[in-house]
Amino acid sequence: MPELPEVETTVKDLQKKVLSRTFVDVWTDAKKIVKKPKDFEEFRKQLKSKKIQKIWRRGKNIIFELSEDYSLLIHQKLTGHLLYGEWKKDRVNTYIHLKFFLDNGEILALSDLRKFAKVELWKTEELLEELENLGPEPLAKDFVFEKFKEVLKDKRGKVKQVLTDQKVITGIGNIYSDEILWVARVHPFRDVSKLNEGELERIYQALKKILKKAIELRGESISDYRDPAGRKGKFDKMRKVYRRKGENCFRCGTIIQRKKIAGRNAHFCPKCQKL
Repeated sequence: MPELPEVETTVKDLQKKVLSRTFVDVWTDAKKIVKKPKDFEEFRKQLKSKKIQKIWRRGKNIIFELSEDYSLLIHQKLTGHLLYGEWKKDRVNTYIHLKFFLDNGEILALSDLRKFAKVELWKTEELLEELENLGPEPLAKDFVFEKFKEVLKDKRGKVKQVLTDQKVITGIGNIYSDEILWVARVHPFRDVSKLNEGELERIYQALKKILKKAIELRGESISDYRDPAGRKGKFDKMRKVYRRKGENCFRCGTIIQRKKIAGRNAHFCPKCQKL
């Protein structure tokens, strides 16, 4: 699933490409992707002639603020990614299930193998209220260590689950929670309420470092993610633990393990990240 770095990369690219463009039509062969309004023809009717005035990210959501006080929200979910113009062709860029036709003759397309992506058209004021339910942005300037501790205060549960809870901190998923905890030397099954000050500090610093580096490298493409030009991100060369089950830990040589946490896979080094 595209996480904060992948979504941020997509948003920054689209800001250079489609700002001030106008939607002239939209096509789909998977109407269930459009969640709001549920009737696709109504969605099509409302979206046409809307101008893109701003593009930004909230958590894993891409928001296009439009004319007439509307906003288009796209959540790419597990296998979705947006493509624009003449994109590089590879196997994961062929599952096109939604096309937005723009007034410059170009197409903004959604490729999504599993068709789990979510597309919604909102009145902007209502969407902003809905987004208030998400946790703080981990790379925001005001997300200092004291705020990090505050959002975790009174929380219980395994630390990986808490880090990936979008109502606690938004934007982090399976990939980066594994990488953050490996760098911090904290076991993903540790109860967050039992972490000491030093462990919290290490997680906080690792969180900032990993997410910033992943944005710099334009995200992780070990699975389906591609940028709007159809290119892979380059974070894979930095990956230390995610999807490395059975391989040696880069730090101590111990075999990386994988275990389930509430339906999610957690990858970790049992020696470096003691329970």
